[in-house]
Amino acid sequence: MTEHTARLDHVVLWVRDPAAAAVFYEQAVGLTPVRLAEFVAGEEPFPSVRVSEDCLLDLMPSAAAEHMKMLPGAADSAGHPVNHVCLALPRGDFDALRTRLEERAVPASDVTHGSFGARGNATRSFYFRDPDGNVVEARHYD
Repeated sequence: MTEHTARLDHVVLWVRDPAAAAVFYEQAVGLTPVRLAEFVAGEEPFPSVRVSEDCLLDLMPSAAAEHMKMLPGAADSAGHPVNHVCLALPRGDFDALRTRLEERAVPASDVTHGSFGARGNATRSFYFRDPDGNVVEARHYD
């Protein structure tokens, strides 16, 4: 990637309980929490989980929607989730994620093959929901 290439920096997900969502994304999905302790201590407005070195999922409390003033109508986005967020993982991490979800009885779709994404056709992919109903796709290309 060149320095002038656009990159996804973060995606904001509306969640009922940001601390619980962070624990789900850490324990079930394998992502590292960011600012969780600070959020729990009341020092930060929301926690995040790290997807990669340069990308986060921000876990925004849905109760904060009424305070969203950065753009007219921004508060109305609460409760209108994105269709889905896709995480591209190495093969071993993909398999480990599927196992962790099964261990926690998190429903997941069947595994599909060849779905198109940012790097072409994925070897395998599947979908699951987080505790707030956000749909997450997991895939690997290798």
